[in-house]
Amino acid sequence: MPRSATMRGRYAPSPTGDLHVGNARTALVAWLAARAAGGSFVLRVEDLDPPRVVAGAEEQTIDDLRWLGLDWDEGPDVGGPHSPYRQSERSRLYRQALRTLGAAGRIYACTCSRSELRGLLSAPHGPGTEGPPYPGTCRDKGIPVEIDVDADARVRRPSLRFRVAEHERVKFRDAVAGDVEQDVSADVGDFIVRRSDGLFTYQLAATVDDVAMGINQVVRGADLLHSTPRQILVLKVLKAAVPEYGHVPLVLSSSGDRLAKRTRPVSIRQLRFGGFAPERVVGAMAHALGLVDRAAPVAARDLVDTFRWKKIGTEPWTLSRDAFSM
Repeated sequence: MPRSATMRGRYAPSPTGDLHVGNARTALVAWLAARAAGGSFVLRVEDLDPPRVVAGAEEQTIDDLRWLGLDWDEGPDVGGPHSPYRQSERSRLYRQALRTLGAAGRIYACTCSRSELRGLLSAPHGPGTEGPPYPGTCRDKGIPVEIDVDADARVRRPSLRFRVAEHERVKFRDAVAGDVEQDVSADVGDFIVRRSDGLFTYQLAATVDDVAMGINQVVRGADLLHSTPRQILVLKVLKAAVPEYGHVPLVLSSSGDRLAKRTRPVSIRQLRFGGFAPERVVGAMAHALGLVDRAAPVAARDLVDTFRWKKIGTEPWTLSRDAFSM
């Protein structure tokens, strides 16, 4: 696939808590990939779900990323030509995208509740984390589609689903995982693009923002690898170019669990106030990724010239107690 003259990468954190080591490692790879290609780097805040947003988390994340030695050309704190850089301020673009999807006959309204779906669905979970494939209960009911509504958790409206064609398969090549193929209809089914409370989903908002901001390199965690085929389907209906993808292996706790903010994993803030230098943290993450041969302090800027995607393995990193001791 032809690439734009200038690579445009991004990192898009959610301000739902402290920046943990797993997310920081993904940010490091995203930054290195953009800088190594001589491209631009964008910081975008994914704050679509107000109840989950933690006051001060955005500012803390920005401070932690800068402490690690990362910078960006566009973002909520520096501005740029594609502002605003907070998703909560970009609803107009998501509504425009829904109109395009609607005109193409690819969205429909769904009144199924989560409890109703649990009663209907008993198949094993697919490759994603959102449950078994949707059976298409509301697909042909002809429920009116409303697009110009405001988010309100107190009002339950029909959700909007993207209509996936039968046996609709998506293939793409990932910079880490290699060739990926998914039958979206069998593995996921018709997926939600706007929730019943009026909030736009990650599958829609992240895709629309990447198009609007000219992002042609998407780097994120491996847990989102199976979201990519859905986003590619949306891109095709929007007649937008498909970016390059790189999904970074996850960081696991010492017990083997995926790091998640709800479990209070090791955060960059903890390491900072625990007396660790940023070079030591970056060095440990770079070594775990395979970007350097040994665990030794290194500045992020000193990794740019030697960054190569082929160095990054596919196995997750199990975080030990002495991971940052050098």
